[in-house]
Amino acid sequence: MTTPPIAYPEDRDLIKFLFFSTFCLMVGTIHGVWQIQPPVREWLDSIGSPYGGPGHMIDPLAHAHMNLVGGVVTLCMAATYYMLPKITGVALWSRRLVFHTFWWTAIGLLGFYTTLMTFGTLEGNLLLAGDLEGMDEMHQLYKPVIASIASIMGVGFWVFFFNVFATIKKAYKKP
Repeated sequence: MTTPPIAYPEDRDLIKFLFFSTFCLMVGTIHGVWQIQPPVREWLDSIGSPYGGPGHMIDPLAHAHMNLVGGVVTLCMAATYYMLPKITGVALWSRRLVFHTFWWTAIGLLGFYTTLMTFGTLEGNLLLAGDLEGMDEMHQLYKPVIASIASIMGVGFWVFFFNVFATIKKAYKKP
């Protein structure tokens, strides 16, 4: 069985967006089922999920970001990068920025999810042990880590926005 040729070979690099989106939705749905299992739900509730305390890092923050940013936003990025040249009649402003959009967003999201899960678990266990000082110290470590990793994810978004707006501007300058 042979694979038909891709109509637009330049769109081949969008496959990684689709794969990553599917992967994130899979992880997000597994996470969602995991967090409603009675022993896990009891543990999350005991550490403040979903309204505050360390539990909110796991539910809803980690769960929501994996599904919404990883699953939905990444799919929307792929769809935009696919449709924009066809709708406007001009090539994307930069194919290289498509590459950067994906990697900054993907690395940022995976780091964000991992950071939320790790610190939510560590701080939650410290809370349950009654070590509020240790929990506060752990949270002081969390702040610069989450800020850094969120910035990496943000770069992916901002590169995407720039590439889309630059492409639209180019379309309006077209003779």
